[in-house]
Amino acid sequence: MTSDGKAVGTRTLFSRHSSLITRHFFAFTLVELLVVIAILGILAGLAVPALKNLGKADAGVSAARQLLDDVGRARQLALSQRTTVYMVFVPTNFWNTTFGSGPFKSRWFNALTPAAASAATNLCDKQLTGYTFIANGAVGDQPGRHLWHYLAPWSSLPDGTFIAQQKFNEPPNLSYPIADFISGAAYSIYGFNVTNTIPFPTETNTVPPSPAANDLPYLPYIAFNYLGQLTVDGVNASSRDEFIPLAHGIVSPMYDPATRKYVLNLPPPAPQIQVAEIPPGNSTNLSYNIVHVDALTGRAVLEFHNVLP
Repeated sequence: MTSDGKAVGTRTLFSRHSSLITRHFFAFTLVELLVVIAILGILAGLAVPALKNLGKADAGVSAARQLLDDVGRARQLALSQRTTVYMVFVPTNFWNTTFGSGPFKSRWFNALTPAAASAATNLCDKQLTGYTFIANGAVGDQPGRHLWHYLAPWSSLPDGTFIAQQKFNEPPNLSYPIADFISGAAYSIYGFNVTNTIPFPTETNTVPPSPAANDLPYLPYIAFNYLGQLTVDGVNASSRDEFIPLAHGIVSPMYDPATRKYVLNLPPPAPQIQVAEIPPGNSTNLSYNIVHVDALTGRAVLEFHNVLP
């Protein structure tokens, strides 16, 4: 190294007192930030509807899977208990209507004990979504004396899903097609079979020897015999494959905002419940979920076709 700090060979050396090197730092301008924010806003606007539809599709599949599993559970209970097991569903306005049209009927509800009336009222938020398993006789009953047994608490489908309201229309008057756009076939879907021979809303309620139309509400059901096959009884019952269509939307029972209690004493045609499929008709259009139960084997499969709009 030379004494004056000059270059030696290919390297340039600096003395201890050389000037500091100035460094420049780079940043985004305001315009660039605004452009990025605008692009993110556009992407968010495009993504949110897709995410909402994805959530609806997931809820529909979850509801279908739950119902499929519980139909299978009802069949297994019938096999294990060696008896007929009913999977009973909660219809709309069950407290004041019976099978068919007619005036306001409240004799059944007014005859309930306070505990049973409370249990029935608690089922108001399970209209079109709730179900349980009930057996006419079970292992352990005395010979020749079959008792009714509730085999599980009342369950509900996930929020935002329900069984299509048309399924609860009185049979055999309902037959509406749901097209299978994959195979080109169509399903003839009938309303649930119904019966008023089941104690309701608890197993402790007595069933008259010959129930009259005003004594007990008619409950929609599917039933499995001890062989695990679909079976029927009750009014206008017909044994056929069972198709249970599911829908997206809301089910809103009537309640008093002041007392926050359900309103059960409005006679028809006053609205007792509001049911809306969102979007309208989604249980019968290109996007649907159906639980199909084979009458002979009692086995259930899920048939679905989902198309995001």
